[in-house]
Amino acid sequence: MTSFILGPLWTFSLLVFCLGVAWRIVAILALGFPRDPASPRGSGLAGGLAGLLRRSWPRNGVGRKNLLPVIAGYAFHLGLFALLFFAAPHVRFLDHYLPGPGWTPMPRWGFVIAAELAFAGLILLWLRRVMHPVTRLLSSLDDHLAAGLTFLAMFTGCLALYESFTGLRVLHVFAVELLLLYFPFSHLMHAFTLFMGRAATGARAARHGVGA
Repeated sequence: MTSFILGPLWTFSLLVFCLGVAWRIVAILALGFPRDPASPRGSGLAGGLAGLLRRSWPRNGVGRKNLLPVIAGYAFHLGLFALLFFAAPHVRFLDHYLPGPGWTPMPRWGFVIAAELAFAGLILLWLRRVMHPVTRLLSSLDDHLAAGLTFLAMFTGCLALYESFTGLRVLHVFAVELLLLYFPFSHLMHAFTLFMGRAATGARAARHGVGA
């Protein structure tokens, strides 16, 4: 079972993830943009970059009224980013499969802080999803599965730090494989489409001379 999880299943899940994400992005781009007969009043490229930056931070009114999800969202995403690319086991993993200059992993105390931020942010966001009447109404099974699989991958990753226990590392790999298989067909795709949408909105607004 261990050889299957670390071998064929890992290859299959990674292939499904890459092809699935590529297929979703190509399908979105293939829709194209509706033809705009109006003369452009600004640069679409500059507007797209500006929109991408501006919309990565909440507007003043929105931020004050939704302080908890804003803080929890940034804590989760920044913490998870740090864990994915700067945790020592992941740095060694990437250096093994993508040989190159590599980079220095963060110290153990940095890992602890990043993990605590990521866990706290994810749990707070999920609690708000199930307790707030509006987000509870808008949430689907997909949202809960995505949160659950992400939590499982993170939790088993912390357990896998005890590298003397091979079973814990295999369990973490299996959890990540489940997440990779589910990712392209779920709302988790917003990790890619979010930036595409923000840039497209900013570009359209700039062409009409609107700051958005």
